[in-house]
Amino acid sequence: MSDIQEYSDVVQEVRGALNAGKLKLQSTSVSFKNIKTGKVDQYQSTDVDKVYWLKRARGYCLKFMLDTGVIHRYDGFKEADFDKLANFVSKYYQTTLEKQDLSVKGWNWGLANFTGNSLNFEVDNKLAFEVPLNNVSHSTTSKSEVTLEFHQNDDAAVSLMELRFHIPGQPAATNAEKGENTENKDPVEEFYENVLDKADIIQATGETIAVFTEIHCLTPRGRYDFKIYPTFLQLHGKTFDYKIPYTTVLRLFLLPHKDGRQMFFVVSLDPPIKQGQTRYPFIILLFQKDDEMTLELGQSDEDFETKYEGKLQREMSGLEYEVISRVFKAVTNRKITVPGTFIGSSGTNAISCSYKAATGFLYPLERGFIFIHKPPMHIRFDEVSSVNFARSAGSTRSFDFDVETKSGNMHTFVGIEKDEYGKLYDFVSNKKLRVKNIGGKLDQKQSANYADDMNDSDDDDGDHDAYLERMKAEGKDRYSDDEDDETDSSDESFNPGDSGSEVAEEYDSNPPTTSESDEDDLGSGPEAEAKREAKRKEKEKKKARTAKTVREPGQKKVKRKKNKNRDPDKPKRPMSGYMIWFNTNRESIKADNPSLSITELSKKAGELWKEMKDKTEWEEKHAKAKEEYLVAMEEYNKKPKKGGGSDEDESDSEDEKKPKKRAKKPSGSSKSPSKKVTESRAGAGESYKSKEFISSSSSSDEDKPLKKKAKKKEEVKKEVKKEESEEDKESSVGELPSDEEILPSPPSSGKGSGSDETDSESGSD
Repeated sequence: MSDIQEYSDVVQEVRGALNAGKLKLQSTSVSFKNIKTGKVDQYQSTDVDKVYWLKRARGYCLKFMLDTGVIHRYDGFKEADFDKLANFVSKYYQTTLEKQDLSVKGWNWGLANFTGNSLNFEVDNKLAFEVPLNNVSHSTTSKSEVTLEFHQNDDAAVSLMELRFHIPGQPAATNAEKGENTENKDPVEEFYENVLDKADIIQATGETIAVFTEIHCLTPRGRYDFKIYPTFLQLHGKTFDYKIPYTTVLRLFLLPHKDGRQMFFVVSLDPPIKQGQTRYPFIILLFQKDDEMTLELGQSDEDFETKYEGKLQREMSGLEYEVISRVFKAVTNRKITVPGTFIGSSGTNAISCSYKAATGFLYPLERGFIFIHKPPMHIRFDEVSSVNFARSAGSTRSFDFDVETKSGNMHTFVGIEKDEYGKLYDFVSNKKLRVKNIGGKLDQKQSANYADDMNDSDDDDGDHDAYLERMKAEGKDRYSDDEDDETDSSDESFNPGDSGSEVAEEYDSNPPTTSESDEDDLGSGPEAEAKREAKRKEKEKKKARTAKTVREPGQKKVKRKKNKNRDPDKPKRPMSGYMIWFNTNRESIKADNPSLSITELSKKAGELWKEMKDKTEWEEKHAKAKEEYLVAMEEYNKKPKKGGGSDEDESDSEDEKKPKKRAKKPSGSSKSPSKKVTESRAGAGESYKSKEFISSSSSSDEDKPLKKKAKKKEEVKKEVKKEESEEDKESSVGELPSDEEILPSPPSSGKGSGSDETDSESGSD
């Protein structure tokens, strides 16, 4: 049998509310951690007197009774857990797990039995119900009745307000039989005294340990006198008084102000103090760092040694915040939390920021975050689901820090200076907090890689920028929105002939146009009207399109065309050392990580290459391959190229493919009809550009002059064809001319026009 048993789905009843937690049974101790507050209750196994097993409405209850009379109850067990718990208790706790039967008669009269800090109401020697007396806030008596009032818990859906017990008087004969010592004892008074002895009733009785006057409080706001009693703390102000039992104190914090001249002392409470509908889960005191004080405590020397274990002295002096924090630590028996290793860009432990509309300071501690002061909040690391760095909506010199808890609450701290980003990111990385770098919900693959991302963040020397990752995600969202809006656009190569809005190829028989002059040339009649209407619709579609091209969802990306003119005999460049290593070890990496995709496999290989220390083997292979490549290139350059040309000829042929701007030809006479058109065009001061230099703008106003030029160019083409056809009739050549022979050749003399130059260029193309 294991010496440890853990139960993670156990609940503990606290003033009517069931708080979930984790129960851990060890051979030497019993501990219960409250998930809501993080508070841990622990006691030794040697202090356990009895252990009971009770049937509840839902499941079973495990009840521990200690030697001091304190009772701890844990609900949520199953019937199958009894045997395992019984063996564990009998082996390590030196007692037996007793089954306690319950009375189900429903009688409201019976026997009241005070056991420990609870009142057990028994019917026929069976437990009907029990009342934890530490939940009693007040008790009163009247004749034969005792009234119990209970503390209220805001987290409880239903609260018990009051409970009354009727205690009948004893017969006179019975009193006489008991003797003179019991003549004046009333059963009502006896019942009432037993309740007061164990009840959590706060009464300002007895001597105070210490009194601090006019202490500056931020929450609740004002100046209060602090009276330290043995069991509770009293805050006395001008308007309100608060009594706080030490059992409700969870934690103590001592935090330096960012200005270096003041100190915060924070007391965390559960349940919080209330004033009307306002709840104060934190008491925040503000002290000047240089103020000193001297305090004389009103306790005996024996109490200092036994009750406070030497933590307090009769006379205490020093800095004001140090003296008060030491007194609080001794009376509440709680540790004081101070800032840890985090140091911001300003050299302090605090980060200036705002939460909602209030400014304050965020303190990254060793086990959580605390924000001071409006509203004050403490977020433990064990309840944090993820953190996120986001762009600030107000300024580019600041950013936002989001903390999301496992319960679904989101806390956003805004306006943090950009200089704090590196420090804060390194801190959350060292604490192994999950950083959520992209907006929206995360898929399972990204969630699984969070731990890897955080482990690798230290290796990147701080180059990882969650800010940049967030911006990329926002750009991706905007890109997807553009895809929905621009469903007609694509990223394929644009074809002017399909749209009908660009200038057609040279010498096409029917160039498509949408200009108004073309619509006039269509003539009249039903067919002409139909053509005009079709062209108008095409024109409207073109206006609606945007110049930016976006690939539609599901549309394949157009691949780039390979260079067909590349010589297959030309040696290829050598691979880098990384690529040689990757090709050699690809299969082994894939075998070790069979679930990775191609992209993830490449990323994994890059990480392994980065971690590799000795890369000389692969660098030598790369150097050797490079030497072989240079030798092969020398031999290749010496060989004659295909077509009998050299490298210079090849470069010249490539240059000929590019459009050249030719010099103007000397003036001369020409009877070519194309010359007349170009002369008239030049006289009108027009300029012409071939199709390669026409932009693909969708504006119809910019297309009009180009379309007119295309029309005139078509007229030139028809006249040239007509002239050539007449020459063909006169000639006796039997073979048909090729396409290149049909093209007009530039005149040997005469004025050259811009139109002739571009026509000849397009023909060569």
